[in-house]
Amino acid sequence: MAAVSRAGTEGTGGTEGTDSNGGEKAAGGRASGARAYRGDGITVSFDARVCRHAAECVHGLPAVFDTARRPWIMPDAAEPGVIAEVVRRCPTGALAYRLADGGAEAPDRPTTVRRTADGRLLVRGELRVTDASGEVREAPRAMLCGCGRSAEPPYCDRSGECGEHKG
Repeated sequence: MAAVSRAGTEGTGGTEGTDSNGGEKAAGGRASGARAYRGDGITVSFDARVCRHAAECVHGLPAVFDTARRPWIMPDAAEPGVIAEVVRRCPTGALAYRLADGGAEAPDRPTTVRRTADGRLLVRGELRVTDASGEVREAPRAMLCGCGRSAEPPYCDRSGECGEHKG
């Protein structure tokens, strides 16, 4: 059974190697599937396993986030504060950041849950999400399934009623 609870969150931590997308494998507070893209003022981490292509990043800052380019995230292409603001728009928590001075995204307080018109649950706060396999992911944002038909519970993969709309 999947569970969501409040917990403290850490940033991306260190890195271990590189991947085919030009990013570094993230370690520390992010799940093992996350990749870190280092810039002078900010490091952006991306976890493809929870991304649902809301496209807030590519629409919000195409000079930094461009899926046709490798590496697809260029953290030196904009000011760190602007990048951080766009990263915070990601509803799934697939994107995270750590500023060069050590600052990371502060989770929303109090924790909020918003149900979208198509049934997805957008959760923001100090989250510890346990998936069906028992893996725990700490993040300040998550998009959870509200219809119960996801193949990747508790995350919404848009395979059930939650996927009928692309909003």
